[in-house]
Amino acid sequence: MNSALQGEQKELAGEQAYKTFVMKCGGSTLNELPDSFFEDLIALQRSGIQPVIVHGGGPAISENLAKLGIETKFVGGLRYTSEEVLDVVEMVLSGSINKQIVRRIQTLGGQALGLSGVDGFLIQAKPVAASAEVGLVGDVTEVKASIIEGVTSLGYMPIIAPVGVSENGQRYNINADTAAGAVASKLGVQQMIVVTDVPGILSTVGGEKRVLPTVTVQQIEDMILTGEIYGGMIPKVRAAVACIHGQVKEVVIVNGSEPNVLSRVLSGEAIGTRIVRMKTSRS
Repeated sequence: MNSALQGEQKELAGEQAYKTFVMKCGGSTLNELPDSFFEDLIALQRSGIQPVIVHGGGPAISENLAKLGIETKFVGGLRYTSEEVLDVVEMVLSGSINKQIVRRIQTLGGQALGLSGVDGFLIQAKPVAASAEVGLVGDVTEVKASIIEGVTSLGYMPIIAPVGVSENGQRYNINADTAAGAVASKLGVQQMIVVTDVPGILSTVGGEKRVLPTVTVQQIEDMILTGEIYGGMIPKVRAAVACIHGQVKEVVIVNGSEPNVLSRVLSGEAIGTRIVRMKTSRS
């Protein structure tokens, strides 16, 4: 292959990454979002900006475990996962929640296709370092970007459930924030958006909780050490930090109930909390 052709292919890949963004959202948050949120999402897709969605589903998993009489236990913000728990995790994430999201987007006129990380070895995983304490929770070792790119090239919005798989077929429960960060890094996107039910990362200033418009990686580590960031927010921000390398320049945490929040973030409006490597002139 000559150098001119290689350069052209790199340019096309960079252009595609620039037009793509990864969005992570919890299953319960997605379920409570208004139709206008999904209409904004669909409008972005029609304009040529390609969303890739990675979703969670913690509350629904806990609810189904309770119905089955299976104990729910969390260690450091991660769900302890046995094979029994993993059966429910996969059923809820890859089944009911994934298809609810697909149906809702399609009902509003969009085109979506649901995937599990198990499909085609989309998300390959290995046990986390603390597997003795948390069980079958996985770290992502590889993301097959070609599968995601194939789905988007057909005009569909990929909706990804964060269940991973090893080469020998062992399933793993992947934290949705971790999975989204790995997908964003592999796709080389400019921006990852984390949609939540809070306005961003909060800090106590003068006795009041205020949204931090911009926070650096070092500030996040300091806030974890002081206990200002705690519990389930720790893996969320750590996953955001992990994906800020290569072409991924920032992660934005926003409240999904804000009108046209996705379009506003992508247009550069200062909304929510931007997580960046270091302070910039925009900060």
